[in-house]
Amino acid sequence: MSISNLSRRDFLKLSASGVLGLVLSELGMGQVQAAPPASKGRAIWSGVQIYDAPSLLANKIDLLRIDEVVELRSEVPGDGIDNPFNTTWYQLDGGYTFSGWLQPVEINYQKPVYEIPVEGQLAEVSVPYSLTYRAPYFYAKNAHRIFYETTHWVKKIIVTREEKSVWYEIYDKEYKETYYIPSYNMRLIPNEELTQLSPEVPNEEKLLHVDIATQLVTAFEGEKVVLSVRCASGQRGTDTPKGKWRTYHKGPSIHMTNFGDAVANIYNLPGVPWVSFFTGSGHAFHGTYWHNDYGRPRSNGCINLPSSISKWVYRWTSPVVPFNEDYLHLPGEGTQVVIE
Repeated sequence: MSISNLSRRDFLKLSASGVLGLVLSELGMGQVQAAPPASKGRAIWSGVQIYDAPSLLANKIDLLRIDEVVELRSEVPGDGIDNPFNTTWYQLDGGYTFSGWLQPVEINYQKPVYEIPVEGQLAEVSVPYSLTYRAPYFYAKNAHRIFYETTHWVKKIIVTREEKSVWYEIYDKEYKETYYIPSYNMRLIPNEELTQLSPEVPNEEKLLHVDIATQLVTAFEGEKVVLSVRCASGQRGTDTPKGKWRTYHKGPSIHMTNFGDAVANIYNLPGVPWVSFFTGSGHAFHGTYWHNDYGRPRSNGCINLPSSISKWVYRWTSPVVPFNEDYLHLPGEGTQVVIE
């Protein structure tokens, strides 16, 4: 038997009774993969530790700098670091590190595009990170970094004669400032990647279910399971709210921050990708670039997912955000979400 053989009703009963984790373990689903495999990893903070074996009890042999990019040779089983669902470690050249400490990345330089629609076009960072600049010149002052698979609205394309370079101009609503990014670091997202998935399935037949105990997100189309992945829900003190909700407002790129209303655990996250909100206070399914540790609560209340998975959720759920809009708010509508 597999999870796809469980009926929707039986699955929900198992979750409500608190024994879903036991059943998943019996089905061989006790563990979780890290984000989709990649050839490289970016150190998410300064001091990521490298060991001579995939264990916290092994010898520490090196440290990575923040945003240092390393080759990922393979995924190997090792210690679960306070995470019963994730024991995946990465083998590097000369050592091992826990998968949750590295963001899987690629380096995919892009050819420049010289024309976009008047209203702009959505784009994603296609390299481990990119500097942003205050003006469209390499000698201009740097601003902040933006990271792999984060999404941003390109408002204008600028070709500089002096440097013979092509720049994309983005505007950050939170900062209320304009920044410039080298065009080769961003992929413009075609409109066909923003269409709805499974449009033939009535919205009332779709369900997103989150089991907090097992950190499992499961999507149903009628009785059929079409997605089942581990997530990172809200940690203690910023718990993800349980209950029945709907994904009634969405945006493909959101600058998330709690500046102004928090005294601790400040976060400031530009370009959070593929955001499907289900409450009016900001709880959402969304992509994550500041950790790769799924299977345990560690968010500020949202449902953290790998960016590729959050994109699937964003495209699969209702309402459908038009490709030329950066946000859609339709109270009373949306795909049903059950969190328990």
